Amino acid sequence: MQTRRKFLELATLGGSAIALNPKNVVLKNNNNSTKPIVVSTWNFGIRANKEAWTVLKSNGSALDAAEAGARLVEADPSIQTIGLGGFPDRDGYVTLDACVMDEKGNAGAVGCMQDIVHAVSVAKHVKNDTPHVMLVGEGATQFALSKGFKRQNLLTPESKKAWKEWLKKSDYKPEMNIENKSYLDSATAFNPLKMPGGRYNHDTIGILAIDQEGNLSGACTTSGMAFKMHGRVGDSPIIGAGLYVDNKVGAATATGVGEANMRMCGTHTVVEYMRHGHSPEDACRKAVERVVKHDYDYAKRIQLGFLAINKKGETGAYCLQKGFNYAVYSEEIPNKLFDGKYYF
Repeated sequence: MQTRRKFLELATLGGSAIALNPKNVVLKNNNNSTKPIVVSTWNFGIRANKEAWTVLKSNGSALDAAEAGARLVEADPSIQTIGLGGFPDRDGYVTLDACVMDEKGNAGAVGCMQDIVHAVSVAKHVKNDTPHVMLVGEGATQFALSKGFKRQNLLTPESKKAWKEWLKKSDYKPEMNIENKSYLDSATAFNPLKMPGGRYNHDTIGILAIDQEGNLSGACTTSGMAFKMHGRVGDSPIIGAGLYVDNKVGAATATGVGEANMRMCGTHTVVEYMRHGHSPEDACRKAVERVVKHDYDYAKRIQLGFLAINKKGETGAYCLQKGFNYAVYSEEIPNKLFDGKYYF
């Protein structure tokens, strides 16, 4: 015969079971508020989001959506900070960095890879088809070729012309917020002839998504800092720096000067702040403040921004300098561009 205490214990356990049941109405409603959604860095994120949204609305996975959005940007030679047509290093080689991370915490990356347009897709193959997280250099290129990718010269006449112009002074002064400057002919068409000599930057495409199942994934891809030393790898392919995903908490990506980000594992830091209850914007802000605290004078001279999304589908961004923006696409926000708040 059950005692009153035992009855209450069973009742409490039963209530807990209902609350934890993924089919429970309350949780279902909560999931509905988070799916689907995709966010991307910079104004070319509008186009990336549109491509990713077609995957999400077809019940595709968050990772497939992020990959699709990133691939569109990688293939556009007018975007000279990513993929085909990216600015080369100081020796004239276009080298690409990219990574992906899925809802299970599985990740793949490539660094300093040449002659393959879709670095993000190669990174996905590294995740799926190797026991490793990262392949670099010629090894990454050979792996891509073994997977059916085609070798292609990524240095376009426009980027080669910009490199030749840079060689006249060889002055390495990264320019902030390149995609929003007056030397753009359109939202995504960069005109190097309008650019002050020797001043170039890289504006990474970082893309984060939540799919119909409520799962988080992300991708990050770039041609890296223009006119960098040959062999330089930035933050974009580094898990915990360029991208980090925790399916229970949220995800974050970064753009800007990778050296500053790598020193403090920025996206991992952002996700950890969200884990402790901070909103995406506050989490990004606190990560930026760490960069400032580490080296105030250096932080004043560079751009670094973080973009984050939590499990609820809330988004936010924060950066060092004015000028960083990001795009959000959901049922409630049909692909809108937002300006990130900034420290300086």
